[in-house]
Amino acid sequence: MKNKNEKKLVVLLTNNDDDIYCFRKELIEEIINAGYEMLISCPDGNKFQLMKHIEYRYDNPVIDRRGTNVFADSKLFIHYFNLLRKTKPSVALTYTAKPNVYAGIAAYLLGIPVISNVTGFGSVLKEGGLIQKLVMGLFRFSFRRSACVMFQNSTNMKLAEETGMVKGEHMLIPGSGVNTDRYPLLDYPDGGNGNDGAKIVFNYIGRILHDKGVDDYIEAAKRIKADYPNTEFNMLGFIEPTEMHYEKLLSELEKDGIIRYRGSQEDIKPFIAASHATIHPSTYGEGMSNVLLESASSGRPVISTDNPGCMETFIDGETGFLYHGGDVDALCGCIRKFLALPNPERKAMGEKGREYIKENFSRKKVTDAYLEKINSLCR
Repeated sequence: MKNKNEKKLVVLLTNNDDDIYCFRKELIEEIINAGYEMLISCPDGNKFQLMKHIEYRYDNPVIDRRGTNVFADSKLFIHYFNLLRKTKPSVALTYTAKPNVYAGIAAYLLGIPVISNVTGFGSVLKEGGLIQKLVMGLFRFSFRRSACVMFQNSTNMKLAEETGMVKGEHMLIPGSGVNTDRYPLLDYPDGGNGNDGAKIVFNYIGRILHDKGVDDYIEAAKRIKADYPNTEFNMLGFIEPTEMHYEKLLSELEKDGIIRYRGSQEDIKPFIAASHATIHPSTYGEGMSNVLLESASSGRPVISTDNPGCMETFIDGETGFLYHGGDVDALCGCIRKFLALPNPERKAMGEKGREYIKENFSRKKVTDAYLEKINSLCR
């Protein structure tokens, strides 16, 4: 029998340390401040070094995030089952595909309530055929047994409703939200028109991955720099192990003066501060793009696609420019429109974007929604 004064345990399961530090840190702190004990299950990474001041228990699973090896996934399921059976948490919070499925099913079998978070179906939907049916079937089995499923955009929630993926409580939250104090309004740099005056700097921030639209970004950089030589196109993020061919390509593009590859950065704020806009060319959509939220919160106009999880983060023509995902001609058109603006208008777009984010995408809205549901389940 549990001691009345013993703290109830909440376990958070996800697949990457970036996900913990960049998007869940405030939630973890709020859960601990509310009197719960916290267990984090996530493969080890450098970002945990930035969380040493937080008291939590830790589990280090082995997750092949993009792999389809049945044996490896079976081992992950067994790991989750044993972890949850041993620790007996009051609530499990699951994020990203494999924790959502395997930890969700393990928790259901053990009678542990689960709050699932859908960060997007984009890469699954593009697969088609048997793989898509299998993965969506696993999502359906897991989500229909969750105490609550939280969706980061209305498109994904509607798809889940129409396909019977959810049958119990579910709700829409503003992505992971953004801590607008952590991403304050930054001074806007001087800038010319891409030919004369100060250099205009664009950032791509994210994993170096085909699905994120990096090939479109690279092609756009080639075309724009041919006409506007006083522009700079940065790329920040790690190269996915499955797509290491980009390593050689980016090295060649750097030599040609087309792309500046900055690698993975612990702190992207200095790069946002030096930039004039963020380009996020995601091909298949997101749950809710944290890159766009953080950039807009910092006062930077954004250029992105009409895909779910991207289009919701800005107002086309007022805080950024929208184009149809995968259309490089349209992306170049947006960049040219941006370059044609006087620099004070670019600055004003960024400031308006900041206000839009503060009003609609505060991280506090997300943490409040989680705490309310956790408290309800624990009662």
